[in-house]
Amino acid sequence: MANFVNIEAAARERAGKGAARATRRAGLVPAVIYGAKAAPSLIALDPRSILREIHRPGWRSRLYEIAVGGESTRALIRAVQFHPVTDAPEHVDFQRLAPGEPVRIAVAVHFINEGTSPGLKRGGVLNVVRHAVEVLADPDHVPEFFTADLGPLDINDNIRWSDLKGTEGLRPTIVDRDFVIGSVAAPTKMAEAAAETAAPSAVAAAPAKGAAPAKGAAPAKAPAAKPAPAKAAGKKG
Repeated sequence: MANFVNIEAAARERAGKGAARATRRAGLVPAVIYGAKAAPSLIALDPRSILREIHRPGWRSRLYEIAVGGESTRALIRAVQFHPVTDAPEHVDFQRLAPGEPVRIAVAVHFINEGTSPGLKRGGVLNVVRHAVEVLADPDHVPEFFTADLGPLDINDNIRWSDLKGTEGLRPTIVDRDFVIGSVAAPTKMAEAAAETAAPSAVAAAPAKGAAPAKGAAPAKAPAAKPAPAKAAGKKG
């Protein structure tokens, strides 16, 4: 069962820039809830509730239950606008969730057992390809995160979508391949040593000027002598 975070909000009566500025002057953040084939709902939020959420990792994939005047709406945060100078939140867009209607959502990936991975123990480096995976899911069955077990991974091994735990009943938006989530790469020094071993031998350099030719090699031909200039004929007396 999905976990929802509760947020208290107040209804706003009017839309528009002037009404939004008035909401900010009152110390609140204007917001809107849209989607699910329903009319948009205008609301105002305590800025502390929004700052608390966006400072926690994974807020884009977190599910919220917004309470307004005794009624609650389930939604996702789709966008937050910030003040260009103060970075204070100025507007929030929520997408309303409809029961039974799949929603596109990015679920965070948690990596575990780094300490028991043979590859990481040998100095390998964890290369995270995807910190989150976008899936289509029923709003009531969205996991908080997926789990990637690094315990079996050696150097040059990887973990793919099919290896994740907690994906039951979910469909990734990438459907043409079993895509990579992360891998254990060789440490830099090991990679450099392997590259040097595999590199082809360099072509032998030509002998330096004045050096004796290699044994069995044909001696270099001496340059042809230039003909001496003919003497000028003397004048007959």
